[in-house]
Amino acid sequence: MVLKVARRGQIPPFIVMDVMQAAADREASGADVLHLEVGQPSTGAPRSVVETAKKVLEENRLGYTLSYGIPRLRERIAEHYKSWYGVAVPVERIAVTKGSSSAFLLAFLAAFEPGDRVAMVSPGYPAYRNILTALGIEPVIMLSGSEHRFQPTPALVDDLDKPVDGLILASPSNPTGTMVCAKQMRALTNYCVANGIRLVSDEIYHGIGFGTDPVSALESDPKALVINSFSKYFSMTGWRLGWMIVPPDMLRAVECLAQNLFISPPTLSQYAAISAFDCHDECVANVARYAKNREVLLNELPAAGIRDLAPVDGAFYIYANIAHLTNDSVDFCQRMLADIGVASTPGVDFDPDRGNSTLRFSFAGSTDDIAEACRRMKNWLRT
Repeated sequence: MVLKVARRGQIPPFIVMDVMQAAADREASGADVLHLEVGQPSTGAPRSVVETAKKVLEENRLGYTLSYGIPRLRERIAEHYKSWYGVAVPVERIAVTKGSSSAFLLAFLAAFEPGDRVAMVSPGYPAYRNILTALGIEPVIMLSGSEHRFQPTPALVDDLDKPVDGLILASPSNPTGTMVCAKQMRALTNYCVANGIRLVSDEIYHGIGFGTDPVSALESDPKALVINSFSKYFSMTGWRLGWMIVPPDMLRAVECLAQNLFISPPTLSQYAAISAFDCHDECVANVARYAKNREVLLNELPAAGIRDLAPVDGAFYIYANIAHLTNDSVDFCQRMLADIGVASTPGVDFDPDRGNSTLRFSFAGSTDDIAEACRRMKNWLRT
């Protein structure tokens, strides 16, 4: 008798993970790879975080913590919001999570029922739609372009054929790096409140901006659902730690889900992360390197013939239109990796409808690697 396999797992893969595997296979064969595919800092956690972790390993038995996280870390997160945004966030609304990925899962489970409709723009982070699909929630895709700065607007939501229950906003965005300004954020939060739409604000790239600081949804809607992470600005991807600012009406639901699904966030990571908020000098130095890498790509990609680029306000990605070079971005990425050892991510990961002619380049690596990748791409595209 054939055993049943649930349909909820029949979702598209996260293609960048497949690209990472192909890059790893090439490296295992002895060939070099310049990594412009992966969305993570090439630097490790700040020194104080590592030193704190070593001390905790020696002194703490590392048992479970409360499902919402250890009190001192939640207090430091609250202090962070007061310092950065001038927003007072009650500690009881702060939930520490196992990375932002589990925060999205908790948010979607607590906020939406199967059959609900949640809007998001495309291009956008693929895990949003894939997690929603696995949960029986309908992702409603709004095709956005440069005229919208690849961000949602009230007009785009109004143009949908049916009402939606939720809206996902990512500012800065993955893959485009665009941000909404304070006026746009206020318009979106006001629109969602007026229309009974649950706004989920993805703010995991906050701290990484180039000339403009990102705006939190909490600045215009104190009851917003906000998700953030220690992975990007604090360079702690492998520590798997994030947090949520939970709306008051969802507090108990999120807590019960967190208790049953995860018990608690990683204990070692939590204690170490308390020190992260004392390490802004190192983090700012990383952002300065990203800014330099960004300038290299903004100068050298057009010189290589890749000129149609999304605005890069924040995060560490450049989203490029390569329709003049290919209509198969997956094949293009595979050939570029095989021929010159430059790894990038095909746009179909972020935009299934139009991503066959786009690429995402990450500039979170070293400046030397970014410059060398550009040199190789220029030579390769000439031939």
